[in-house]
Amino acid sequence: MSTGLPQREPATDLPAAVTIYEVGPRDGLQNEKAVVPATVKAEFVRRLAGAGLGTIETTSFVPPSWVPQLADATELLELLGDEGLGPRRPVLVPNERGLDRALEAGVGAVAVFGSATETFARKNLNRTVAESVDMFAPVVARARDAGLWVRAYLSMCFGDPWEGPVPVDQVVDVAARLMDLGADQLSLGDTIGVGTTGHVSRLLEALVARGIPVERIGVHFHDTYGQALANTMTALRHGVTVVDASTGGLGGCPYAKSATGNLATEDLVWALDGAGVQTGVDLDALVQTSVWMAGQLGRPSPSRVVKALAGSDD
Repeated sequence: MSTGLPQREPATDLPAAVTIYEVGPRDGLQNEKAVVPATVKAEFVRRLAGAGLGTIETTSFVPPSWVPQLADATELLELLGDEGLGPRRPVLVPNERGLDRALEAGVGAVAVFGSATETFARKNLNRTVAESVDMFAPVVARARDAGLWVRAYLSMCFGDPWEGPVPVDQVVDVAARLMDLGADQLSLGDTIGVGTTGHVSRLLEALVARGIPVERIGVHFHDTYGQALANTMTALRHGVTVVDASTGGLGGCPYAKSATGNLATEDLVWALDGAGVQTGVDLDALVQTSVWMAGQLGRPSPSRVVKALAGSDD
């Protein structure tokens, strides 16, 4: 299979290069009902790296009862060896116990996962927003002391299934509290996929006005209403250069049933390639990886680009 496309017409209003933060092995698989073997997950990570994805979030050190799919975090990193470590192989940690396990595994980067809304904070972490920030404080401090790179996810930035629209000022306030802990990067999550381009612009402008540099912001859009790619391109036009995506459009959230798949990495690469934006990703290899993973899961990929390119050989 060879794409030969898209035709490249460089866009002058986009960054010259974008870092894709691949979340498929963690966020993409965490909601799968059938447990995916650790050997398959390890091969998935290797294939993603082989396709040119530099940053890959591999797993999460959460209690197995929370997310059974990720109970094999230690086993996975043992299978990956050096391929699963370093500052470009982050893992999610919910608390200090999760950090302990991550440090024991020798990781080089971690992420914490906060909420902009009280209801989701309760459902996801069994804490208020303030209590969750307090819980993350020693996690971030210890991780930084150990020389780790730290990311702070902030979910429900654009809407909450229980509380409805989330005020921009509320999101900015929680984001600032997370970054004040010492996180290197903030990822804005549209957990249920209700964000629109104007909303994206307003939130980014408000965050920058609060003193959070756009260079330290990433975006994480779910595609519930088909807006993930449009919202991402809007963020890039505001100076964002880090985009979360999941190969094959895999994903969801076990605590928010209305959350559908993430922005498909293939769809993002296609759009950026056509706009002349460098990602370092081999689209052919990525599509082949997505088709392989879809075979492991027993269903086709929801990515439009995968459907178009993989079907071209039929």
